[in-house]
Amino acid sequence: MKQYNVGVIGATGMVGQRFMLLLENHPWFNVVVLAASARSAGKTYQEAVGNKWAFDCAMPEKYRNMVVMDAEADIDEIAKKVDFVFCAVNMKKEEICVLEEAYAKKEIPVVSNNSAHRFTADVPMIIPEINPQHLDVIASQKARLGTKRGFIAVKSNCSLQSYVPLLHPLKAFGIKQAAVCTYQAISGAGKTFTTMPEILDNVIPYIGGEEEKSEKEPLKIWGNVENGEIVCATAPVITAQCLRVPVSDGHTAAVFVSFDKKPTKEEILTAWANFAGVPQELNLPSAPAQFIRYFEEDNRPQAKLDRMEGNGMSVTVGRLREDVLFDYKFVGLSHNTLRGAAGGAVLLAELLAAKGYMD
Repeated sequence: MKQYNVGVIGATGMVGQRFMLLLENHPWFNVVVLAASARSAGKTYQEAVGNKWAFDCAMPEKYRNMVVMDAEADIDEIAKKVDFVFCAVNMKKEEICVLEEAYAKKEIPVVSNNSAHRFTADVPMIIPEINPQHLDVIASQKARLGTKRGFIAVKSNCSLQSYVPLLHPLKAFGIKQAAVCTYQAISGAGKTFTTMPEILDNVIPYIGGEEEKSEKEPLKIWGNVENGEIVCATAPVITAQCLRVPVSDGHTAAVFVSFDKKPTKEEILTAWANFAGVPQELNLPSAPAQFIRYFEEDNRPQAKLDRMEGNGMSVTVGRLREDVLFDYKFVGLSHNTLRGAAGGAVLLAELLAAKGYMD
């Protein structure tokens, strides 16, 4: 596979730091640019991050002395150095929209971890195993932007990874409705136990904007490309509640689902065990060999034990059983900063590269 020079925009935040760890030895992607806000620009990466390095492992030596660039002011210089960029910035939604389109118009593909463009009709929001066909809309986006190779592709919200991949193989049985309650780790807020002391011995029953994303984003993922836009699906109906819990990493979901044609438990287990997508077919570097793993034990999956399944890129599930209100209920788990954030974006970039969109 061709080698690509990449930039990480928003490199100093928690997701940006996770990108650094994932890309340190990536076989296809070579980080040549780190960029952040003006207050970090001109500093070395180590100086810019300071005491906010969020992981137990050390900052990769190869990035420590790289000088951080200004994500906005240095865009012309950055564009000369990179083949594409990852974007994980902490800015207002309107500002992110402008920034990402500015990179795209400089003919730089943008793989975004941000929510700003998730409902832009010609921007694909991809879970690579589920809706890679949505990449077809990029041609229409390029026409709108007036670009030859510049575009924006986004990943979906981190909490979706704990239940949408589990519902997707079951759509063959006609999902009527689903209810989900997510129990989300503090790293989803960019926090650690040191920087979020209020979460200790506590559960916070509100995460701003999260329930709307959890209910609406699956319908775009399950939508269709029509006339150069992604038209969202109108069903199934999903209702969600999202809670912040004292867990470092790993989003857990309690899921309840009803079907048009109720499958047997064995049919559901078979659908999960056999499900694979284009990333597995192409053997992409970050793709887990087994996308969905079911645990027979009553007390699994657990965040502490199972979030790193498939190097943090698999989705785990357990406790499948019949329900008195819905047809079935089960518990899902995904690693929110790997499959849910930076890892999902890297896998999306691998898919785009394998399909020729980065050339």
